[in-house]
Amino acid sequence: MSTFWSLWISIISIGTLIGCGLLLRFCLKNTPGIEEGEDMGHEYDGIRELNNPLPKWWTYMFWATIAFAVIYLILYPGLGNFKGVLGWTSSNQLVRNIDESYASIKRAHEEQTLDQFARELDDADTNFGETFANLAYKPGTSELLAITDIAKNDDALKVGQRLFLQNCAQCHASDARGMIGFPNLTDNAWLYGGEPQAIKTTIMYGRIGNMPAWGDVLGVDGVEEVVSYTLSLSGRKVNTKEAAAGKQRFIVCAACHGTDGKGNPALGAPDLTDNYWLFGDSRAAVTESVVNGRQGVMPAWKDVLGEEKVQLISAYVWSLSNK
Repeated sequence: MSTFWSLWISIISIGTLIGCGLLLRFCLKNTPGIEEGEDMGHEYDGIRELNNPLPKWWTYMFWATIAFAVIYLILYPGLGNFKGVLGWTSSNQLVRNIDESYASIKRAHEEQTLDQFARELDDADTNFGETFANLAYKPGTSELLAITDIAKNDDALKVGQRLFLQNCAQCHASDARGMIGFPNLTDNAWLYGGEPQAIKTTIMYGRIGNMPAWGDVLGVDGVEEVVSYTLSLSGRKVNTKEAAAGKQRFIVCAACHGTDGKGNPALGAPDLTDNYWLFGDSRAAVTESVVNGRQGVMPAWKDVLGEEKVQLISAYVWSLSNK
């Protein structure tokens, strides 16, 4: 934070506290020339103001809140660049990636600084680490349980669901049904395969999807024809002449989606013969995909969650489409 903004915040904060104190002190004094309990000469909606003091309990509480604010601003950061005498921080706000975050947490441990984020990670590992291990590993061994075995454990699925809600629901929604551009995890339409190990690999290492833009290659007419043929693969009613011409042009798509349009899990190319459409099933949406392409990124969670938590999430996700 620049010196200007640091001073600006400090002056406003301190000025507000001083102003509150002066206002309270002013309100505790009687109006000159008017005895306590006398009419102040003001009336509003039938209510007349009398020169009475503020209630003692209210006054003491107000002074207490001002004193608390002063003590808080001395102990903790809140006045611009002043870090507080305790040196407490919520987290290292300068980290830019996972590696820097881990390095920052390690320094916080070594220097015994009051980094709240590092402390809460320690508390979580202390309180819940054993629980995760008991649910993810075979009893008495260091070998992970099979995802299908974990899916049979109701307690493990509940933990997996909570981990999913904390880390995955932002994109795939709390019910895992996804939204435009983010896959539905409750059906059987899997871009990279729905087998237990494929799901775990996706979560552990992430995925990068890239469909190139074909608008300039195909031209306006070519795009219309390819879109018609693509829609016809899933049983949609289209212009048969356009679809026939589009079948010839589909060769540029077949490298990823296959000559039959059933996709390729190795490349993350979707099956075009079903009715599951990641970016929408309208003709306009499919045309947009062909003309401008599509890009998608699924982040890797290996370094964020660790393998045992990923194992639990994988079991929960797999269970959604394998009741």
